[in-house]
Amino acid sequence: MNVLVAGGSGFVGTALVAALRADRHRVRVLTRRRDEAGPDAPFWNPPAGEIDRAAFAGADAVVNLSGATIATRWSPEKKREIRESRVRCTRLLAETMAALPERPSVFVSASATGFYGDRGDELLTEAATPAGDFLAQVCVAWEDAAAPARAAGIRVVHPRLGLVLSPAGGVLKQMLPPFRAGLGGPLGTGRQWWSWVVLHDVVAALRFALVTPTIGGPVNVVAPGAVRNADFAKTLGAVLGRPAAVPVPTIALRLLFGEAAEGAILAGARIAPTALAAAGFPFAHPDLEPALRHLLT
Repeated sequence: MNVLVAGGSGFVGTALVAALRADRHRVRVLTRRRDEAGPDAPFWNPPAGEIDRAAFAGADAVVNLSGATIATRWSPEKKREIRESRVRCTRLLAETMAALPERPSVFVSASATGFYGDRGDELLTEAATPAGDFLAQVCVAWEDAAAPARAAGIRVVHPRLGLVLSPAGGVLKQMLPPFRAGLGGPLGTGRQWWSWVVLHDVVAALRFALVTPTIGGPVNVVAPGAVRNADFAKTLGAVLGRPAAVPVPTIALRLLFGEAAEGAILAGARIAPTALAAAGFPFAHPDLEPALRHLLT
């Protein structure tokens, strides 16, 4: 395939680009640096609405993984950046594709399980309604921004990514130093559900979405074995051979992260990968303990 990737230098994007190139697909990664632009790195500038339309020439598929990190304290300016970095990029790609005489057949545009908000013990499928908090509304706007591509007849897939596990990045990388020091433990009460997925399975699911014509719309990219945060901490400690009995108090998280503590750290959702299961996607790492042992030992 000929695949154009936005956000290809990020945590998930880097792994996806490497996997696609290893399979001898042609991959072009959009860049925001004019000095790096070239045949395999077309230039774009989403805030200015600029994109090299030649980047889409011959493209079979477009993958969009763009978006500013949410793992920080949310000031009003940061919240605006989180939202606009997703919506602007997605809309620019979708509108550009819709206007092409020859269009890619599929647009895989990332979303997140933040769509569901903090839902307690409810088991959530792709049919669940969105929550009303900040991250959920970001996800709604993010997915809606792909509408021009869908209206133009392009198959649009929204992988709603859960907590992506890898020692090289994301939440697991941040947790490893205190846990290896024997200072790890639950976050707050530890009762919130963590819908996790190993990076290998994220990349496999994205590739599966590219080539499976029956998949469209939202797709929960989470392992089937969601766990509570306290159980995640206990399992991680056991895999590392360290205690995991030092909880991080809720009040400390609120002081450190403000609104992000409630919206991203203490919130939880028990999510099922219903669409992937129905399409026959095989998870390589469906259960937490063997998944962590594979990653860390």
